[in-house]
This record gives sequence, structure tokens and C-alpha cells, in this order.
Amino acid sequence: MSRSGFETLRYNRINMAKDLYSSIVVQGADALEFLQGQLTADLAGLLPGQSLLSAWCNPKGRVICLLRVTATGSGYTLALPTELADDVVKRLTLFRFRSKVEFTVRPATEAESGIDPDAIEAGLLQRLRDGIPEIWRAQSEKFTPHMLNLDLLGAVSFDKGCYTGQEVVARTHYRGSSRRRLLRFVSTSPVRPGDKVADGERDIGEVLNAVGNDLLAVVPVDKSGAELSVSGIILSNRPLPYLKEE
Repeated sequence: MSRSGFETLRYNRINMAKDLYSSIVVQGADALEFLQGQLTADLAGLLPGQSLLSAWCNPKGRVICLLRVTATGSGYTLALPTELADDVVKRLTLFRFRSKVEFTVRPATEAESGIDPDAIEAGLLQRLRDGIPEIWRAQSEKFTPHMLNLDLLGAVSFDKGCYTGQEVVARTHYRGSSRRRLLRFVSTSPVRPGDKVADGERDIGEVLNAVGNDLLAVVPVDKSGAELSVSGIILSNRPLPYLKEE
């Protein structure tokens, strides 16, 4: 490839990274109260400049999107994949009723998304290895917070009060009935998000995120030590930072 070809490829990757995430800017007198009634995390103690991971669920407790929430002096920013941003704003607006809150969408900054636009693949790989999931359009409304380990990542509050999907999420937590979890694997060849994970000839799980030969998959917890594969490609389990001592 010529030098100009390499420069074009680099330009496209950088611009893809810059467009990969958007931020929903939430402002208004009722911004905190509104978000507390929608998101899984407790935002009450979040100071300007601080951020945390949260989810927005549908009434059945399935994760619509994951959000990196940052407090500002006048409200909050919710960083999420650009491909979900407009639809999420439209759906949030349906819950607004008389609340004094406004939404605008703009490109996310690096501080808001947590991803360096000049090192997008490296940033996504590190996030994957840290066991932090990504939810894109194809995975929206398919998994519960527990399946994504969000309770282990501090992205779910069980004592802040009601929010959309809270009843289902709380029931799963207090019954200890989450039989499927997000686990990390390394594959002998690259696989793709959405590919099925098999235990022998039976599909038991699904690849959530993949970068190179590293992947996160939602599988039954009792199969973590089994011989698993994706279309014949062998998977090897790897520890997650927050599960090392378990």
C-alpha cells in the first residue's frame, strides 16, 4: 500500500472513532430526578467532572443501552454508541411527561466516552479485557444487567428506589438467580459479535464483543470451565479483573 493509502486508512479510522460515540446532554431543573427514575446507577453523589457506568433498561429489565454518565455544572452527559443515540433520545422523551428536562445530542468527547479517538482499537480491547461490555444496536434489549456483570461493575443500585425495569433487576439480584454471566475468552481464530457459543453440538451462549482473538461472551456460569467453541473455533477462558478471587 502506498503512503497516501496508509494516510487515507488512518484518516478513516480516526474519523470512525470520532463518530463512534455520541453524548446525550441532559439539562433542566428535573434532570437528576428524571435520570434517577430511568437509569440503573445512583447518580445522587456524582460531582461535576465525575463519571460512572450505568444502563437504561426496558420494563422487562433488558438493557437498551449502556451509558457512561458524567456530571456537569448544568446537568449530565450520557455517552453511548452513536448508532443508538437518536433512538434513545426519542424513547427517553416518552418518559418525560411534565419533567423539566431537555435532551440534545452531540459528538462525545474523549473524556466522556473514555476512548482515545487516535487509538480506538486499543481502547476497545482494553475495555474488553477489563470485562466492561459494549452494547450496540444488534445487542440492544437482549440481555439483563446481571448477564452483563453490571452489578459487579457498580453500574446497578439496589437501594436508590424505582427505575424502569427495577423490579425485574432486583428480583434477579435478591434471588441470586442469574445463571448466565459475561465471561472473557481468547479464541484460536477471530469470531464475531452475535456468533453462537457451543458446548459440543449445542448452542449455549453468544459472543457479545470481539476484538481480534479476544472476546466477551454471555454463557451459563456452570459452563465456564467446559470446552466451548464458536463454529469449531476453540475458546479458552481468561480471568476478569473483578472475578480473580472467585
